[in-house]
Amino acid sequence: MTAKILEGKVFATQIKEEVKCDVESLKAEYGVTPGLAVIIVGENPASKVYVANKHRSCGEVGIYSAVIEMPEDTTKEQLLKKIDELNKDEKIHGILVQLPLPAHISADEAEILDFIHPDKDVDGFHPINVGKLSVGQEPLVPCTPLGCIKMMELAGIEIKGKNAVVIGRSNIVGKPMFNLLLSRHATVTVCHSHTKNLAEVTRLADILVVAIGKPNFVTADMVKPGAVVIDVGINRIAPKKLVGDVDFESVKEVAGAITPVPGGVGLLTIAMLMHNTVKAARIQFNR
Repeated sequence: MTAKILEGKVFATQIKEEVKCDVESLKAEYGVTPGLAVIIVGENPASKVYVANKHRSCGEVGIYSAVIEMPEDTTKEQLLKKIDELNKDEKIHGILVQLPLPAHISADEAEILDFIHPDKDVDGFHPINVGKLSVGQEPLVPCTPLGCIKMMELAGIEIKGKNAVVIGRSNIVGKPMFNLLLSRHATVTVCHSHTKNLAEVTRLADILVVAIGKPNFVTADMVKPGAVVIDVGINRIAPKKLVGDVDFESVKEVAGAITPVPGGVGLLTIAMLMHNTVKAARIQFNR
């Protein structure tokens, strides 16, 4: 068996086409273009690349994009003031603070992110949005796990009634992934660093989602034949070599479908950010 490769570019293109139509619908209905503001503090090279990619994607789907660059020595108070201005700005429907923050304010990350109004929280990190997700509502959901769900739906992969295993319990991927799968009627197990007999658990999974940040951690002997394997990890093991948390070459011979790294889930994250921006605009228009 050789797995079907779930190419992120294919699904991201479909999602962006849907978003483009939604943007036109919003403009016709309300006469307003959805707006996304991305705040970047400092000169982190990787962050600059990510922000540029988000800005370009906004242009592709017709979303107004504001990139706000703040100096490395920005204080917490200055950053909160800028977020407050954006919370009140009616042209801006989504706000994102690019991480990581500089070291001197990194300890305040939770306070800073929580200061974004829940209706403009396109990352889905605000406690109000997290709480709503936990009770089966999906206002604004973290982009990466939502992208995994959207990809499976577009690929025609059945979730209802399946055994799903998530390796990793982060607030960004693992926990929201659990809730999204559960709300779609999967039976879900979350594994982590204290899970005993991990391979025995993962071999029961019809859907295996891996998000732990350990290169090539999941090997073929840990995967049920025919399983759908979603690799959220991205690890740099050489200057120009990226790999996922799954040993792609061995697992693709066992799995029924698998995402590559690079070229898989990562491409969906920005597409879902565009989706969330349009959704945030609708939430605000319908208050």
